[in-house]
Amino acid sequence: MANHAELIVDAQNATGESPVWVAHEQALYWVDIPNRQLLRWRSADAKVTRWTGDQMVACVAPRDDAGNSWVAAMEDGIFDIAPQDDGTLSSTRLADVRHSHDNMRFNDGRCDRQGRFWAGTMVMDMAAGIPAGALYRLDGDTNSGPLSVRLDDLIVPNGLGFSPDGRTMYLSDSHPSVQCIWAFDYDIDSGTPHNRRLFVDMNQHPGRPDGAAVDVDGCYWICGNDAGLIHRFTPDGRLDRSLEVPVKKPAMCAFGGPGLDTLFVTSIRPGGDLSDQPLAGGVFVLQPGVAGLEEPFFR
Repeated sequence: MANHAELIVDAQNATGESPVWVAHEQALYWVDIPNRQLLRWRSADAKVTRWTGDQMVACVAPRDDAGNSWVAAMEDGIFDIAPQDDGTLSSTRLADVRHSHDNMRFNDGRCDRQGRFWAGTMVMDMAAGIPAGALYRLDGDTNSGPLSVRLDDLIVPNGLGFSPDGRTMYLSDSHPSVQCIWAFDYDIDSGTPHNRRLFVDMNQHPGRPDGAAVDVDGCYWICGNDAGLIHRFTPDGRLDRSLEVPVKKPAMCAFGGPGLDTLFVTSIRPGGDLSDQPLAGGVFVLQPGVAGLEEPFFR
């Protein structure tokens, strides 16, 4: 099994996150959070296109099969965004949030298997370690008033994922003082997680838990931020394998390609001396030897 990481876009993203494969276009979309951008790489010609919005774009989920419309968690709410020909992102607010602390934004998020959009918030000064982060759920276009908190007391919510049958939800907290991944039983009818339990203590493995993906076998892939690794854990929480990328801060992974058997990995480009990782902020591909699941549309 070839697992050598190949650079496909030297994107130099400040924080490359939320990769999503759009099969109709055979294209990868992702965001660069601080630069307020949605990006697209097309496999046919390797062309990269960038669109810039008015707020930081933290995570996205598709609304159609052509990349024309997305639900996006941004700084102060959840929006419908659409790429425009002039390189901008149009945005229509779908729901507000009332942050519990100053200087917060959304972070990681995705849809459950039924098309409900989940996203978590964090204080932008991660070093402060303030547990003001919360998890929210958007069920549709019409929400009366601000969204309700579904889970709280989080510092950096991350690693959202759902098992192939949708009945297990995964969530992590990336902060160095936590570094845990939890599993929940998930009621697919009501969209409610319960029976929270420790899935993986990432203090026992290299890297902090960042963005994640789930494969057809129900295994959970998580980026080991600061360690340059992508870990695969079996449904019982056993470390199955770790794949290397040539940067220290892989941020999120997603399955794509014609057979959904290519693993795309976005990354972070930190400040300071990058002589030991000049490709930081790039997008990489791996051949993990297993296929993933198509990302659900927001419904």
